Parts: sequence; structure tokens; C-alpha cells
Amino acid sequence: MVVLNKIYTRTGDKGDTALGNGTRVPKYSPRVDAYGTVDELNAFLGVARLAASDTEMDTALARIQNDLFDLGADLCRPEMEKDAQADYPPLRIIAAQVDRLEAEIDAMNASLAPLRSFILPGGAPLAAQLHVCRTVSRRAERAAVELAAHETVNPEAVRYLNRLSDWFFVAARTANGGGADDVLWIPGANR
Repeated sequence: MVVLNKIYTRTGDKGDTALGNGTRVPKYSPRVDAYGTVDELNAFLGVARLAASDTEMDTALARIQNDLFDLGADLCRPEMEKDAQADYPPLRIIAAQVDRLEAEIDAMNASLAPLRSFILPGGAPLAAQLHVCRTVSRRAERAAVELAAHETVNPEAVRYLNRLSDWFFVAARTANGGGADDVLWIPGANR
């Protein structure tokens, strides 16, 4: 378990930070960008939860918030050969977490009418917040994919982010009265 007795350490005052394995890197490194964007997503999700009046939806969002901490832990610790012998093996996203998102997407989507147009972000307050989460999760995914082009990244972490943005999309439709209150795009409506 993490114990934080002192919040500021001054160790990053020169623009670098420690990864989960102790390696120091610039704060603008692709790895820090990836897990920092996941952290940002988690903060937006905390705001979205304020609008979740449905207990089942709030429980699902809380579960995802916890997964996002797992994901941040995964991304902040580069894979190393000695990980298997570590006293505390690194926390990694696993396929079961991706599978759970897929099952939840399928369950939510089963009651939604098929789309006949693209959806504009908005509608109910929770739906609007979930669309923000969707776009930030896409940005986190792009950052993780860019990192994976240069360093080893757990492929399940990337899969999780890809599926998560889909989850947020379907959850936003669910929060919009099961899709009845979706705001539809009307191509060329203002020409």
C-alpha cells in the first residue's frame, strides 16, 4: 500500500520525475504524458460521477476510476526483465478488465436503438460529462500508442483505453434517456 507522509518532495523542481521503477525522466516524456492523461481522465470521471444519480451507473464509474489507477500504475512502470523477481511485481492491466468493459458495453447497448446519425456531445449533464471522458480517453489512448511506438507498453493497457472510449460513448447514450435524448448531428444544418 502507498503511504504518503509528505506531499511535496522538491525532487521534480528541475523538470524531471521518477517512474514507478525509480528511473528519472523529463516531465514531458511520452510515458509521463500517457499516464498523466490517464490521471486527467480520472479527474474528469470524478466530475462526471457527481451527475450520476443512478446507483448502478455510479458503481460502474467507480470501478472504472479504480481501473484507471491500475492503468496509471501500469504505464508509469516500464517493463523490465527483473520484474518477475521483484518484491512487488508491477500492476498491469489484464484481459479480464477489457473483457468486463466489453460485456458492460454489450449490456448497455442491447437496450439502445440503432444510431441513424452521429451524436453531438451533450444532452443530460451526465451524458455531456461522459462525452468529455470519451474524448480524453481517446487522447490517453493516442499517448499510449505513441509511447508503444518507442518503448514496450502492455498491449492490454492500449486495448483497455480503446474499449473505454467506446464504453463512455454507450454510457452517454444510456444517460441520455436510453438514447431518446441524444443530440443528433444534422449535416449542413447551418449552411
